[in-house]
Amino acid sequence: MKKKYYLFQMKTDILNILSLVIMFILIVLLYFMYSKSIMNIFTDGFSLTFILMIPYFALHEIFHSIAYVVYGANFKNITYGAHLEKGVFCCLCKQNITKKNILISLLYPFIFLGLITLIIGIVFNIYPLILLSIMNISGCTGDFIMFYDLVRIKNFEFSEFDDPISFALYTNEDLSKSKLLGLKFLGETNKLERTINKKIEISKTTIIYCIIFLIIGLINYFL
Repeated sequence: MKKKYYLFQMKTDILNILSLVIMFILIVLLYFMYSKSIMNIFTDGFSLTFILMIPYFALHEIFHSIAYVVYGANFKNITYGAHLEKGVFCCLCKQNITKKNILISLLYPFIFLGLITLIIGIVFNIYPLILLSIMNISGCTGDFIMFYDLVRIKNFEFSEFDDPISFALYTNEDLSKSKLLGLKFLGETNKLERTINKKIEISKTTIIYCIIFLIIGLINYFL
């Protein structure tokens, strides 16, 4: 069978719900670990968390791109974006990469900005880092879902294009009827349109949200 690009889109509504569930579970676990001091974590860490939240999520995408490049992608084919009206920060690798590359890159932010930083935050009682790590882990929901789906597909090359919540799998395996968790099948094509107009694209809505988060964080920090 001739190779084709099979296009899939993330079901963001489902992912958002799962993300909230994961965050709730982590906060409950945190409560049992800290019990009486749990409120200190939120009161002492709230302000800095609000100030650093957006940069931390941006760092999440940078770690995706680091893995892309380390395992074979060309940096010139990688773009970054922030589209909070769609509920996403994104790092798009607009070239074909191997299965190994995408699977490793999906785990990079979870390991380095979620798991390791959470351990550091707990050991040294760095409350903002604990909260940021929890938010990052819950924000990895889409990465977890993609990892689960992609690891079960045998042979493919992965690529992203201009849609920040979609991706393509280049394979000779018919994926049109595959039932993948959290993903919607969009169709198939012989050629993938991938344009690189801007290295970084930030929507106006995202800029407004960033300003609001920064103001709220600064007000709480200094008051």
